[in-house]
Amino acid sequence: MTKQTATGRHWASMNEVSFVAGMRLLFWIFRYFGRWPFRIVLYPVLLWYVLLHAAPRRASLDYLRRIHAYRAVRQGWLGVFWHFGAFAESILDKMLLWGGLFKTEQVQYHGQEQMHAQLLTRRGAVLICSHQGNLEMCRVLSRDFPDVKLTILVHTKHAQAFNRMLGQLDPHSQMDLLQVTEMTPATAMLLAEKIAEGGFVVIAGDRIPVAPQPRVACAKFLGQDAAFPVGPYVLASILQCPVYLLFSLQMDGVPQVRFELLRESVRLPRKARDELLQELIAAYAARLEHYCVQAPLQWFNFYDFWHIPHLEQTDASR
Repeated sequence: MTKQTATGRHWASMNEVSFVAGMRLLFWIFRYFGRWPFRIVLYPVLLWYVLLHAAPRRASLDYLRRIHAYRAVRQGWLGVFWHFGAFAESILDKMLLWGGLFKTEQVQYHGQEQMHAQLLTRRGAVLICSHQGNLEMCRVLSRDFPDVKLTILVHTKHAQAFNRMLGQLDPHSQMDLLQVTEMTPATAMLLAEKIAEGGFVVIAGDRIPVAPQPRVACAKFLGQDAAFPVGPYVLASILQCPVYLLFSLQMDGVPQVRFELLRESVRLPRKARDELLQELIAAYAARLEHYCVQAPLQWFNFYDFWHIPHLEQTDASR
């Protein structure tokens, strides 16, 4: 196991809100003048951010270099500029969704038959998502399907300003968010009730926990081992429910929501716990890599993702 170095920074220590601070103004520019005027005003904002924020810039350069081995993408500062431009476009889409201005009829669904079959069982499931594309699309569209009840687990400590902004656009934007800096027995009981009622618990699978010694496992991702959280799979084993993968991204300009069944159930017996967690995380990492190659500028983890933190020595026994 590798100990954390001085250069490694946890994603939670990087305040992404600084990037979205001017999005309210840009949203109103779009609302009254359209997307091209929005982009024209956006470019100076992007340039300012790329110049002044070295850590996210380095992370983007590193990611673009890695993805280039699988698919040709722009490299260097121009590549970073386009990468952050895609991030800004995704933020605008979040605001448009909650402001009722996004054309939801354009969204294409893939794998919805599996989700419909799951709904018929009247028991919920865990949906493992990623920081790719626009997850807000799933949250808003769920309101069009009353049977789909989503509870999204988030760490909102560094995103309170952005969440307040969404709340002003639509008060319902907060209704399915559950902050989980740490998983307590009370939280587990609450989530078990959600699953028993047929709800879906959504949790990100591509950011490690906010803890000094996070519980993670490593899997190959874009050519090198990276740390992924074991929490989503441990949660699924506790809740005794199926696990689906959820990807939301734009393909050829068309917004898509993709559901994939990962496991019908997750069992983690003590003796084979490490091996099973490794298998599950490797399967998730492979699908995340697949969609990153398909839409290379739509993965928005602007920190040193391949830095291996100090791992928890007793993880397998817990």
